[in-house]
Amino acid sequence: MSTTGGIVILTEMLPFLPPSEKKIASYIIENPQESISLTANELGRRSSTSGAAVIRLCKSLNLKGFQDLKLRIAGDLQKSNDAGFRDIEPNEPLLSVIDKMTNNSIQTIRETAELLNVDELEKAVEVVKNARSIHFIGVGASSIIAQDAQQKFLRINKSAYAFTDMHMAATQVANSEAEDVVVGISFSGETVEVAKVLELARKHQATTISLTKYGNSVVTDQADIKLYTSATKEPTFRSGATSSRIAQLQVIDILFMCVASLQYDETVMHLNATREAVEFLSNSGKKIYK
Repeated sequence: MSTTGGIVILTEMLPFLPPSEKKIASYIIENPQESISLTANELGRRSSTSGAAVIRLCKSLNLKGFQDLKLRIAGDLQKSNDAGFRDIEPNEPLLSVIDKMTNNSIQTIRETAELLNVDELEKAVEVVKNARSIHFIGVGASSIIAQDAQQKFLRINKSAYAFTDMHMAATQVANSEAEDVVVGISFSGETVEVAKVLELARKHQATTISLTKYGNSVVTDQADIKLYTSATKEPTFRSGATSSRIAQLQVIDILFMCVASLQYDETVMHLNATREAVEFLSNSGKKIYK
């Protein structure tokens, strides 16, 4: 169980909560120190709601209960203050851009680590390790993450595919079986094409994994296993998919390394073989042009 990330979860889910739960979440965000000392009923009274609404909030946040939420918030309060996400301004000095982008990336990585559910990650590692084939599905900026995942798993002798053409993805997934895994990547979680491919995979009994920002979405609705990234704050340059891309790559790297660690000797053997293959091509090219 993670011991941090409560404030992040509340902040990211706040716009999507029903009114009573939103009041409780807002109260906790504004009064975190006080909130961790209250019972569910006391917090309900302080936020002009009820103890039952507090319990519903924890369920909406995909947490195990009110104690889980309080533990995470207490952990957040122990962390040192950070600079927060900072957007780029017009005619920003180069050194300032370097500082802001570095800070934003670091904070995104930290928040994503806090949001990763270890139980869900463990399930994902197990099914990917034993998969007959792994299909990574993403559109737009998320397709870059799918391609990165493909090349990583190919290097350790996994049958991995990455599709940006949804017709090709649907064609491949239509032939999937129970031993296959389909990973749908969508920062918003609302990419309909990715959701539909996951739905198709489920019809063929393939295991489905979603990689989205925190919260429920059309993509997570079709996932057997749910992995989350920080929602990040990219208001002006959201189309650039900067911090969100870092977060998605981080989760793919964690998944890859966990799988590699469980089959360490085999992984090292395959990585050495692929490295030698690339070196062979490079050396062959030098001989041709001599």
